[in-house]
Amino acid sequence: MPDASIQRGPAGNRIGVDVGGTFTDLVVEQPGGSIDVFKVPSVPSDPSQGVLDAVAAAASGLGTTVPDLLAGCGWFVHGSTIATNTVLERKGAKVGMLTTAGFRDSVEIRRSIRENPWHHRVPYAEPLVPRHLRLGVRGRLDAQGNELAPLSSDDVRDAVETFAQRGVETVAICFINAYANGRHEEAAAEIVRSVAPHMAISLSSRLAPIVGEYERGSTTVVDAYIRRRVIAYLEALGERLRDLGFGGEVALIQSNGGAIGLSRVARAPSMLCLSGPAAGIGAMRYYGRLCGSDNLITMEIGGTSCDVSMLQSGRAQLIDGFGIGGHHVGLSAIDIHTVGAGGGTIARVDEAGLLRCGPQGAGAAPGPAAYGRGGSDATTTDALVVLGRMRAGPIGDGSVVIDPVRARAACAERVAGPLGLDVEEAAIGIVQLLEQNLLHAVEEISVKRGLNPARYTLIAAGGAGPMHGATVGRVLGCRRVYVPRHAGAFCALGMLDSDIRHDLYRVFDAPLGDEAMAALPASFAELAATALEEVGAEAAASPPTLRRVLDLVYKGQMRSVQVDYDPAHDDIASLKGRFEAEHRRLYGHIKPITPIRIAALRVVATVPASALAVPERAEAAGTPRAAETRRVFIDRNAGWADVPVYRGADLGAGHALDGPLVIEEQTMTLYAGPADHVSVDRAGNFVIELR
Repeated sequence: MPDASIQRGPAGNRIGVDVGGTFTDLVVEQPGGSIDVFKVPSVPSDPSQGVLDAVAAAASGLGTTVPDLLAGCGWFVHGSTIATNTVLERKGAKVGMLTTAGFRDSVEIRRSIRENPWHHRVPYAEPLVPRHLRLGVRGRLDAQGNELAPLSSDDVRDAVETFAQRGVETVAICFINAYANGRHEEAAAEIVRSVAPHMAISLSSRLAPIVGEYERGSTTVVDAYIRRRVIAYLEALGERLRDLGFGGEVALIQSNGGAIGLSRVARAPSMLCLSGPAAGIGAMRYYGRLCGSDNLITMEIGGTSCDVSMLQSGRAQLIDGFGIGGHHVGLSAIDIHTVGAGGGTIARVDEAGLLRCGPQGAGAAPGPAAYGRGGSDATTTDALVVLGRMRAGPIGDGSVVIDPVRARAACAERVAGPLGLDVEEAAIGIVQLLEQNLLHAVEEISVKRGLNPARYTLIAAGGAGPMHGATVGRVLGCRRVYVPRHAGAFCALGMLDSDIRHDLYRVFDAPLGDEAMAALPASFAELAATALEEVGAEAAASPPTLRRVLDLVYKGQMRSVQVDYDPAHDDIASLKGRFEAEHRRLYGHIKPITPIRIAALRVVATVPASALAVPERAEAAGTPRAAETRRVFIDRNAGWADVPVYRGADLGAGHALDGPLVIEEQTMTLYAGPADHVSVDRAGNFVIELR
């Protein structure tokens, strides 16, 4: 079923909701283009309650009722960590796996792949499906999808009966070479439905038709493992919203940054594994238009973690697979590097007497010690309060009140005391160590890949990003840092600028030559027709666009290089030229005499988002005045100083200030050092020029 019910109407408001580890953010765009942001504490035990609390807060803040707000909503899009958390917390379904006879251990052997080959003593994560529930069945296809031995129906029935006896809830089916032909998997699925209709099914040939038995099998197991919990959560949320007055279908953000309707999520819930952070790409595109750059690095820091991603020449960097809790997911995703470095990151002294900062976090409950909700660990937030960079008292909507006494006590007991330091020195160490971790996170996706971050604009986002953006940007060599006024709701806002998207992939193993070039138009036409059918219902609102991509490799090479393909203009020479240029950028060399092969075809169908309005604010008059002056630690050279603190609401377009300074907004706090110049652009966002 195409996404007919998630079409964004010409009238009505649009709502984006991002459930984070500490806060749930909601953004409402009104028909006139105005944007309102609301932030409430997350409810880890029931994320949907956090969503409903945010909707209630929005209705109250806008002076309306929840039914009226939802009845006037033409686009409700949600980013959720439910899929990821189900794997991390191991709260998924009891899975049974059908494999080709003799291959049931592929998902546990993992082809001996390790993220770090030197950590060979670190045990693998426990498989999501135990060995006694991985059963092999007879039947075999060759690499071209031709049948070598028929599927044994009796083996499948026997396996399903065993699953039923052992309480299996979902079945993952992954046969050898099913990427080339899914007929055996489809036949096995029919038998499962007839013998045990209550069991949900995940097929590797539909989910991830990729070469690589482990990658395909692991993806299928993850999908089966999270299926029941994810779908039940989303359907229940959709039902509760409909009961409250919402008349459409909830849309979800996929790992690739695009949006899809709930009806398509039910086919492959594993598409949501990076749902929340992936929405940041929509926000990057939006703020890229505002700051006039399409080369961006985003450092989005929330209460629990920091997500770093890039936009290069206006295009997001994608990867073909990622890991969650030690399990591989072979689906297209935004390239996001995540580290445990946020406002709630816990600082501690280890057994060797060394200061550690993360990856553990205090979360929404109990949160930092300064929140006064029972937390006793020293966190980044507590250290910033001690250093004067965060003020005491209520923040945001007033649901959180910062207690400086508790912040000092936690830093003293957990860090200063064990290290023999005073509280201020301990707080300085916590912040410096956190910012070093943030620096390494940005270098991971830039410097380590041959990209110079100094050529990019750094976007400091998330509730904690603007606090550290200037410091990290300066060390990276960036010339400016862009700080959105709504930085604390970065991903929720990005959801409103996310395209509806559907990706298709097909293995195509052939040399890059005349024969393959002749076959490409027909093969791409088949994929394009399927992709357009998936998103075709949106064409009434905005015509879908197609992007055709070739995965090219040198003969014998494992990792492919993606090259755009234009059937009307491309030939062998043009494709080879683009492949070699990208290969040289990625690896520093080319192989002029090595044959090039086509490994796969991709089609990406998108329906462009209704772009967020670009605000144009009138030039502010007069010189802004600081709301207060506060004693703040600057750095080890400047020490402590009385620093002006400005209210964001008092700063308008055209205002310009020299650091050091602090700017406090509803959802974030910005800190700029003594060598920084801060101005407000026409859109009302902050630009930090790093001198």
